[in-house]
Amino acid sequence: MTQNDIVQKLWNLCDVLRDDGINYSDYVTELVLLLFIKMVHENTEAGTLKKHPLPEGCRWTDLNNKSGINLLNDYKRILLSLSTGRDADGNLVHDDLLISAIYADAQTRLREPRHLEQMIKTLDQIDWFSALKDGLGDLYEGLLEKNASETKSGAGQYFTPRALINSMVRCIQPQAGEVIQDPAAGTAGFLIAADQYIKSQTDDLFDLKAHEQVFQKTRAFVGIELVPNTRRLALMNCLLHGMEGDEEGVVHLGNALGQAGASLPSAKVILANPPFGTAKGGEASITRDDLTYRTSNKQLAFLQHIYRNLKPGGRAAVVLPDNVLFEAGVGTDVRRDLMNKCNLHTILRLPTGIFYAQGVKTNVLFFTKGSANDIFQQENCTENVWVYDLRTNMPNFGKRTPFGDHHLKPFEQVYGEDPNGQSSRQEGEYSFNAEQIDTADSEENQNVDQRLAHSRWRCFSRQWIAEHKGDSLDISWLKDADSVDAANLPEPSVLAAEAKEELAAALEGLEALLMELGKAE
Repeated sequence: MTQNDIVQKLWNLCDVLRDDGINYSDYVTELVLLLFIKMVHENTEAGTLKKHPLPEGCRWTDLNNKSGINLLNDYKRILLSLSTGRDADGNLVHDDLLISAIYADAQTRLREPRHLEQMIKTLDQIDWFSALKDGLGDLYEGLLEKNASETKSGAGQYFTPRALINSMVRCIQPQAGEVIQDPAAGTAGFLIAADQYIKSQTDDLFDLKAHEQVFQKTRAFVGIELVPNTRRLALMNCLLHGMEGDEEGVVHLGNALGQAGASLPSAKVILANPPFGTAKGGEASITRDDLTYRTSNKQLAFLQHIYRNLKPGGRAAVVLPDNVLFEAGVGTDVRRDLMNKCNLHTILRLPTGIFYAQGVKTNVLFFTKGSANDIFQQENCTENVWVYDLRTNMPNFGKRTPFGDHHLKPFEQVYGEDPNGQSSRQEGEYSFNAEQIDTADSEENQNVDQRLAHSRWRCFSRQWIAEHKGDSLDISWLKDADSVDAANLPEPSVLAAEAKEELAAALEGLEALLMELGKAE
């Protein structure tokens, strides 16, 4: 049984939940409350976990041999005990703060004992031996990704594709001993990918000394998540990947744009995909008083936090929507401040459709605190910005055309082996039929060799960006086949007349329909 088969079997349990009247948006939360108990049991049986993290009386073996109302009541009792640390009589059951955080306010909405019994039997029938070969953490990740692809809103809207996360991590190359942070952790995808990268470089941490191993498990990674249920998924995900974190776990509950973010210690590496949109409540909901530029734009606030929170020489890769690259006013101030304090060496323009919020245009910004020559430099740190266009004339990605590692390989090759973007670079990268794409009539293509104008990989100096773009980073030079050429559009008066005619025709159609409906009545 492959991992995909197991993920699909787990996802099919959502049909059981639906039969019990549980909402679509609550499927995964309800499922993982039970699934986590099972996965802990399997990890303990396999010896992956040396100590059973769940207290006696709250384990899989306390559930899978029961049925009927006793089963449902016992399950409710277990959730209460895991959440509060005490039983119904107030007796102490456990004092593990991480388990209490994972099961904080956990309640089941299941009403029919037979549905719970069916779920338990299904989980017992899964080929856990096969699942353990790939790691239960990876299986859990697959379930979260499945949920994101099926859900049209909520957490799925911001789920970062696995291929993109892994590519960003390979470029940034996190190292053992570094503090790695994600201020918008979600289900902890970036932190887990960074941990797996480090483990792959250190023989699963066995190359490290004992105290270094402890650091990696308990102090190397820290994230913040605002939504309690999402944080619950993140804590479970981390624990199944062998990441314990501090007393609050790897991912803390809080607002990175509030006091929780302000109190974070500086980090050597930051990887993030901040949530899209404007903060509800405007600037008032962004309560940080240490950010230089006040704004209601969450991404601009997150970007300020990230480059301010980096240690000198620290490096970051952050996913940001297009508006951050061209927004005027505060947006321009933030971009200038970023390029002043950091070496913004690389921008990756991502294709549309890779996020489940359809139509969102995004980019990855790669930067290092300080300049290439002096990590303590605080002014004029950016000299050149390299831009890779992976958007123009790319497929419409989705379920039928999945976005994968092979789409990012050409970018990784030109990015180079230096995590700070200082590898020897040369313009000219013609993957995905770039040579056949028309070029735009823009300042980016003035006085440029035509062959370079067709490349997906170009370099722009900081001086050119200031003089020609007014410090906008919305830099593009290839012409999308589906784009409308503004230069060839009719005069505005002609467009207005055509629109008026179309509206008039539509009104006539509505009037005719109303007359027909009146006759029928």
